[in-house]
Amino acid sequence: MANDRHYLGGQWLSGEANVLQVDNPATEAILTEFNLVSKAQILSAVKLAKQAQKAWAKLASYERATYLHKLADQLLLNAEKIGAVLAQESGKSLADAEAEVRYGAEITRYHAEWSRKIEGEIIPSDSPTEQLLLMREPIGVVVCLIPFNYPIYTLLRKLAPALITGNTVIIRPSNHTPCSALALATALEQAGLPVGVVQIAVMDHAVCETLCRQPEVGMISLTGSVEAGRQVLDYSKTHIAKVSLELGGKTPAIVADDADLKAVATAIVNSKTTHCGQLCTAVERVYAQSSIYPQMVVLLRQALAARQFANRFKHPNAMGPLISKQAQTRTHALVQEAIQAGASCEVGGYLPEGKGYFYPATLLTNVKHSMRVIKEETFAPVLCILPYQDLDEALELANDHQYGLSSVLFTQRYKDVMRVATSIEAGELYINRTPADPYQGFHAGWKQSGLGGDDGKHGMLEFTQTRMVALNFA
Repeated sequence: MANDRHYLGGQWLSGEANVLQVDNPATEAILTEFNLVSKAQILSAVKLAKQAQKAWAKLASYERATYLHKLADQLLLNAEKIGAVLAQESGKSLADAEAEVRYGAEITRYHAEWSRKIEGEIIPSDSPTEQLLLMREPIGVVVCLIPFNYPIYTLLRKLAPALITGNTVIIRPSNHTPCSALALATALEQAGLPVGVVQIAVMDHAVCETLCRQPEVGMISLTGSVEAGRQVLDYSKTHIAKVSLELGGKTPAIVADDADLKAVATAIVNSKTTHCGQLCTAVERVYAQSSIYPQMVVLLRQALAARQFANRFKHPNAMGPLISKQAQTRTHALVQEAIQAGASCEVGGYLPEGKGYFYPATLLTNVKHSMRVIKEETFAPVLCILPYQDLDEALELANDHQYGLSSVLFTQRYKDVMRVATSIEAGELYINRTPADPYQGFHAGWKQSGLGGDDGKHGMLEFTQTRMVALNFA
């Protein structure tokens, strides 16, 4: 279904390590298998990336932007082909997969436009015959670790700012969705980027650790789980590499009594069931004001019950599968554990029969904040709803968590908006809408949701380091 070779040093090379099988999560059919890269191959890739970075950084930034625009052009020309591969390995519909590629082309162009806007600073010195210059410089070799849920968009979200600021990049895609990244590498090749500037290799955890611990690697950018973030932090200690970690979330949605409840229910269910809930900013906890709590339960139950699951290749409007059997098993275990501890299952909550890693849209009530289904990110179509009396209690519940990525508030009262905007413990707050990560903003989490961030000016500057020059002209 896709290229079974890795894109290393401007060449398509077969791996030398163990065989990886990639399946279709909607059918469990094996799509392809290929050999992972070996430690020797990844060490060669690091050496080449280090060599290529010097020349790449010396290019004028607008020249680097030209390559990014060419890449965006090739992504659009190849969107249908890349999307077809992505749909098969991720369980997305063809339309959604192709749209992801096109959206990735947009963020690539967005970061290309920073080429003439990467600014330093001039800082007054204490001496009248001196100026302090703060310069922005590339970090060097950047390793980007890509998740399975939006593998093309997240790859380009990291790749484009890393390249425009003068770094070279080695990409490790998820072993659940590696084929779309290798399909994207064809667009890289067609865009004519210099050899060694971007390399894509699929590897096991041991080789990934070897890669991240190399002294030539100046930065590791990860989107993944908290546990994966801890591993990357450990890897970075070897040579004190910079890290940027986006580690998921447990988005709370506070619903006030003046909200349009039908519109709110539709928005929350769409958020929770998009890509089977496998989105780090998807709403996971709903806090409804006590006076409208019963009505909110009814509306959510009805909307979730109407959300059917199926193979989206054949039924594009249905909800697709989870990424793996392991994810399906873990999801059901969280739900059953909550029910046994006293939660009520309003809809869903069962393991479907037949092929595919599907799980029904599920609503839990009578949930306690001590339950794992509240404390842990489900990354599945499982929604919990709890009542609250006043805004103080809503904020206390919403902030009572290890995560702090996104948050949502539905209300028309501007004073409540400002209260939540200055009190919520999260890197993002969306008012009367669900999260969507605008790429000109800044996607960054608090608490265990990560360090650093992606998108916008600040996401671009993550891929730089500073040099202060004291210029004495006495």
